Amino acid sequence: MRVIEITDGAGPADALTLSERPDPVAGTGQIRIRVRAAGVNRPDLLQRNGLYPPPPGASDILGLEVAGEIDQVGDGVTRWRVGDRVCALLGGGGYADQVVVDARHALPLPDNLDFVQAAALPETVSTVFANVFEGGALKAGETLLIHGATSGIGVTAIQMAKAAGARVIATSRGAAKTEAARQLGADLSLDASAGDMTAAIRDFGGVDVVLDMLGADYAELNQAVLKPFGRWVIIATLTGALAQIDLLKLMMKRIVLTGSTLRARPADEKARLIAAVEATAWPWVASGALKPPIDAVFPLEQAAKAHQRLEDGAHVGKIVLTA
Repeated sequence: MRVIEITDGAGPADALTLSERPDPVAGTGQIRIRVRAAGVNRPDLLQRNGLYPPPPGASDILGLEVAGEIDQVGDGVTRWRVGDRVCALLGGGGYADQVVVDARHALPLPDNLDFVQAAALPETVSTVFANVFEGGALKAGETLLIHGATSGIGVTAIQMAKAAGARVIATSRGAAKTEAARQLGADLSLDASAGDMTAAIRDFGGVDVVLDMLGADYAELNQAVLKPFGRWVIIATLTGALAQIDLLKLMMKRIVLTGSTLRARPADEKARLIAAVEATAWPWVASGALKPPIDAVFPLEQAAKAHQRLEDGAHVGKIVLTA
């Protein structure tokens, strides 16, 4: 099968090259997917640069989410059949023609989704569900603040929060991205490059949950706009991991500060999460309420261009490879 390799194990985008490896074989409890499309995510960039190694037992090939048809079913698998259209959450291996995955980590494709759209969902929907709805305990009628709202995670979070009956405040950089977040459903969309946003968020009533992908530069703002009993959920630190936090303010407001990663979770925990996503979020996918925009599509052999597009930061929505 064709795969994308990283020259010398790490490097810039042009270190990604097309190569070949033996076809994988589905073991007990696994399925093999003929990959038609694979989502591109920021953790892929980190791994390419040698900063995010795969967890023990995971493939060293990049790619955390795919969509395609099952072409092999391992022993003990009863739900799936050869030919089923699925998407799946991976620990690695998506940048390839075929990938083997725990059968419990796959989701059925609704009829209204093609493979490119479906490949944009497993990693992002699972991340948002685990952090906004489980860690952040967002409820209908509450307000979610999303930083980096036009990223793949951000556009998914906007749609999931709105589908759940919450209000959304989105921050992004530049007028075009601000308008894109508004078009996706944000109730208040703010341009982070236009100055301090604190007053506008407070005037809107403050927030119950913050989904923070930026880290240090937004710590002061988050503490200022969170309501009493607010939840501040950190999933990335693009502006730095060391932040100044006013512990007294956290105490007085009874703010919960939490964070998580997804890739290294045990297989059983991922299976539990995928089942919860299917029960709660998959009806939104089937109804069309959750359909993150696709920014760009590249063939597998142009993975380097896909990474460059993500690194440039001009994208709105997901970037996808087709195999």
